[in-house]
Amino acid sequence: MKKEQIKLENNRGRVAILFALIFIAFIIFILVMMKNALMQKHIPSLYTSQTTKAMRGDILSRDGYHLAITKKLYKAEVDTRCIDPKKKRLFVELFSIYSGIEQSAIYKKLSKRKGSVVLSYGIDPKVASYLKSLAYELRQKQVFVAYESVSGRSILKGLDIIESGEARIYPYGRLLTPLIGYPKKYEDGRYTRNKGVKGVEKQFDEDLKARKDGRSFAPRDVNNYRRLTKQSNYKEALNGLDLYLTIPLQLQVRVEQILDQMRDKLRAEEMIAVILDSKSGRVLSLASSSRYLPTKIQRSDYRALRIGALEYSFEVGSVLKPLTMALLLENNLTTPQEIIKAHNGRYRIGRKVIVDEHPFKWITSENIIVESSNIGIAKLAQRLDGVRFREGLVKFGLTRGSGEGLPYERVGSLPSIKQLNSAIYKATSAYGYGLNANLMQIVRAYTTFNNSGLMVNPTVVDKLVDTSSGEKIYLDEVEQERVLSPKSASQIRSMLIKTVQRGTGVGVITEGLEIGGKTGTAHIATKGKYIKQYNSSFVGFVNDANGSSYTFGVTAIKPQGKYFASQTAVATAKKIIDMMVESGYLVKSDDNSTSNQ
Repeated sequence: MKKEQIKLENNRGRVAILFALIFIAFIIFILVMMKNALMQKHIPSLYTSQTTKAMRGDILSRDGYHLAITKKLYKAEVDTRCIDPKKKRLFVELFSIYSGIEQSAIYKKLSKRKGSVVLSYGIDPKVASYLKSLAYELRQKQVFVAYESVSGRSILKGLDIIESGEARIYPYGRLLTPLIGYPKKYEDGRYTRNKGVKGVEKQFDEDLKARKDGRSFAPRDVNNYRRLTKQSNYKEALNGLDLYLTIPLQLQVRVEQILDQMRDKLRAEEMIAVILDSKSGRVLSLASSSRYLPTKIQRSDYRALRIGALEYSFEVGSVLKPLTMALLLENNLTTPQEIIKAHNGRYRIGRKVIVDEHPFKWITSENIIVESSNIGIAKLAQRLDGVRFREGLVKFGLTRGSGEGLPYERVGSLPSIKQLNSAIYKATSAYGYGLNANLMQIVRAYTTFNNSGLMVNPTVVDKLVDTSSGEKIYLDEVEQERVLSPKSASQIRSMLIKTVQRGTGVGVITEGLEIGGKTGTAHIATKGKYIKQYNSSFVGFVNDANGSSYTFGVTAIKPQGKYFASQTAVATAKKIIDMMVESGYLVKSDDNSTSNQ
């Protein structure tokens, strides 16, 4: 009896152990099932999503030519483990045909490593579209086979054509540089983008840069291609805004050609020119003979990176005399007919001897401008106290930027009120020494004489355009400033016309057009001393009978041999005016009332 009881208890123990084992196995089974249910399955997704990178906006000329554009770049990537060894030659031959890459180069890249290999970077969109078609054909021909990963997964990859970045392209090369400027590359994740560094590329970088990438979501087929259904979702990429300049391409091309020719002829370091619409302030040309290729800047290009008309500040010489005379007229300190003693070409103020190139015993205020008399303007300037002189030049804009959207402007400097109360400073400043300005500032000041005393605000940007919506955005117009009374402006205007008719600007006379202007030839100072090098300028205006009205300026920097403005800047301005007539910007009149002859 006792033995049977022991046996029964042993059987119960075995049954308990068995039930425990079954329970543990059941728990393990439940846990495994839960894990499999909750963990992500490695099965192909029924849907595909894709990101379309937004691009930087374009820069265009006023007449619609693309001066700077963005081109997407792609890379071709393939996994060597997925290429069927029997069809490797077929793959290489077809990829070579579609991409233009030599077969030997493709074999070399495929043999470098086992796994994912980039066959080509920097593929342009056209070639990328061909290669995408090739990728589909290669799948159809079963060139790609699956391989088993370490974890036991079956992996099949084909030829992938992936957006890798963007390139900034300048279709017209050196045209309109350095105003356009140039970009630098930066990495946005694994995507290469461009950021403006100089010129309008920098000035309007926030407007030009890509705004928002596009995204698409759609069902896919077995080959991973999207199917358009009701479930598809697509959001368009928002590119940067396109920027339109006020400068017509064809006019700019011809101005640059003239400057290049004159630079070579005069053996000048640089020739610069500005043309403005006298009424609106729109810049029609901002040109220099020093230009560079934005995509390939060399060390020798460093000097050319500056915008000559904005960033080169210099003593402007006699082109300042009309501004000084205007302040005298405005303050009723002289009249055009007043006669001034001119001391036969030599006049001493303190230790300074002022000399006229063409000596006169007596000269009228008007002829001081026409004949460019240093002595005459120096004597009249003594009537201006330092406050009125400096404040007057400030009102002409000589201590501030010239206008809207003009990048990297170097505004120059004026003597202090205390200095301008000195007779010598007052005299030399009156004819453009002892102060600095850039060419655009002087041209802007001259619009006052051709615009009834109102000074315009130059701008190089016409509008910004959102290509996705068609919206056009214009810069806020800056109200024109009243600098002179219409009477004073008209008196200076008359003097400048006579300067062209019979004074230092006769070389620019063009029958059928009304032209006024002033020459200026100024010594260049180096380390505090004036050397035998010069900057020669001619600044003025030209009007025709049809109402076209332009203010312009030309500067020859360090011309060799001939250096007087009448031989350099005037000759260049004449070529530009003749070209504008040929191009239809100016129309000659048969009526001599609008002619300089």
